Amino acid sequence: MSVKLGINPIGWSNDDLRDLGGDTPLDTCLAETKLAGYDGSELGHKFPRVAAELKPIMDRHGLAVVSGWYSTLLLERDAKAEIAAMQPHLNLLKAMGCGVLIAAECSGTVHGNQALPLADRPVLEPSGWAQFASRMTDVAKAVADAGLELVYHHHMGTVVQSGEEIDRLMDLAGPEVRLLLDTGHATFGGVDPVALARRYRSRIGHVHCKDIREDVMARVWAERMSFLDGVIAGVFTVPGDGMVDFPAVLAELPGYDRWLVVEAEQDPVKANPLVYAKMGRENLARYARAAGML
Repeated sequence: MSVKLGINPIGWSNDDLRDLGGDTPLDTCLAETKLAGYDGSELGHKFPRVAAELKPIMDRHGLAVVSGWYSTLLLERDAKAEIAAMQPHLNLLKAMGCGVLIAAECSGTVHGNQALPLADRPVLEPSGWAQFASRMTDVAKAVADAGLELVYHHHMGTVVQSGEEIDRLMDLAGPEVRLLLDTGHATFGGVDPVALARRYRSRIGHVHCKDIREDVMARVWAERMSFLDGVIAGVFTVPGDGMVDFPAVLAELPGYDRWLVVEAEQDPVKANPLVYAKMGRENLARYARAAGML
């Protein structure tokens, strides 16, 4: 059993606040990704969205495309409309040889709005969960028909943030909806990532490895900061630089042999992307070896 180590480019160039790393060329991001020792990268907003353009770029850097984020709007439209809207993204991932499609429900989300406190995120009424889960299941079935798996990304600022909300979606959705375990978003949302890994180990299809600076997290809640202001303040960091117990998380994933992805959005002016990418890979590789994953 051997996992592959990947990274998300958000440490170089932020997708939600594009002023962060906005002047960093894609080639710099990919060259430093390779230099730091990673096998692949997830997509970001600077990546071409046509396989014929993207593939030669990735080949030149010797990197695989791991996957890419897709924002569902299933509280606003039905599954048929969502499936139609996601086809370009799904086709790109399939053409690039990806195994999973990362999905997160973004109706009403506040995570991309610097003016809104994270505490003011949307909350789905009890009566809306059955329809939401049913629609997500239908979308996941369409993704499966294309040869990939849908992995659901619980995320701060969205309707699936807390442990109760993760459980509700997993309970109501069909088995086609797999879980993306994000150690940072779990911790930030008040969920023990070790317990989450244990509970859903058979259903986890992808893992994002980010750490949390506990003091900054406390400030975000105490000062009613926005998600993006929390990012700028440094709430996230790479594995081994915060409070998450990665050895314990990985110990709960026996048999997992997919990607472990470092995803730690920070202000690149404050946190040099290459320095932190190297640190994150070195720490994550050590944890993975100890868990028998490498």
